[in-house]
Amino acid sequence: MTPHPITPIPYRVLARRRESADTVTLDLVPVAARLRRFRPGQYAMLYDFGTGEIPVSVSGIDGALLRHTVRAVGKVSEALCRAERGHWIGTRGPYGTAWQTPPTGSDVLVVAGGIGLAPLRPLIEEVLARAEAYGTVSVLTGYRDPGEQLFLDDVPRWRSRADFRTTVDRPEPGWPGATGLVTGLLDDADFRPERCAAYLCGPEVMMRATARELLRRGVPAERIRVSLERNMRCATAWCGHCQLGPVLVCRDGPVFGWDHAEGLLATPER
Repeated sequence: MTPHPITPIPYRVLARRRESADTVTLDLVPVAARLRRFRPGQYAMLYDFGTGEIPVSVSGIDGALLRHTVRAVGKVSEALCRAERGHWIGTRGPYGTAWQTPPTGSDVLVVAGGIGLAPLRPLIEEVLARAEAYGTVSVLTGYRDPGEQLFLDDVPRWRSRADFRTTVDRPEPGWPGATGLVTGLLDDADFRPERCAAYLCGPEVMMRATARELLRRGVPAERIRVSLERNMRCATAWCGHCQLGPVLVCRDGPVFGWDHAEGLLATPER
């Protein structure tokens, strides 16, 4: 029998890694039935039994294993961040639109702010797995401070295969990287605007500023993709909480082209 669309399927925590003071990555494996395969950019609804559920983008795809990176910002996310090996978590998905695979020959530009790197991680892995199909590959990341950096185990490998740069708002003594907004890293990034495939995820103010700077440099709006998350509750387009103008973000997003997203973001966050 096919389960009801809002019935969670139990997964078990196989591994838990702390990324920063308030962020953990959970590796989940199915207890019995498994979800369909995710694509980079899609998300799941994760349910902590007895607490509630939230949407969380997939940060790793490996066969039946699902990887989700969660930042503790509320009751449910805090409970998920406390989940230890063996803990059962309800899952639903995959939901939403995915990052479009860059066209062959494109220069690939990934710009992430904070936890926004998590939904972009599967795309980065996909691109680097066939880097010979692309021109330049640049990954630009921005954080409030060095302690918020994510996926430090992956960074050396990414840095060896792509132009990887990080900036922080508040440097600590001895910080060797850049300081300032992530848009400041665009000055040194190597990409051909007319051949660039750009992927942005992070705070809306950061995505808006980055997209406008890319447009100014000649990147076509339809080649800029962003991921939005506005009040998603049900993931099935039933409740209407995530309605943003003419779209329901849980169904029609979270990934949109900037030619569409720019108008949607004119509606302020509540």
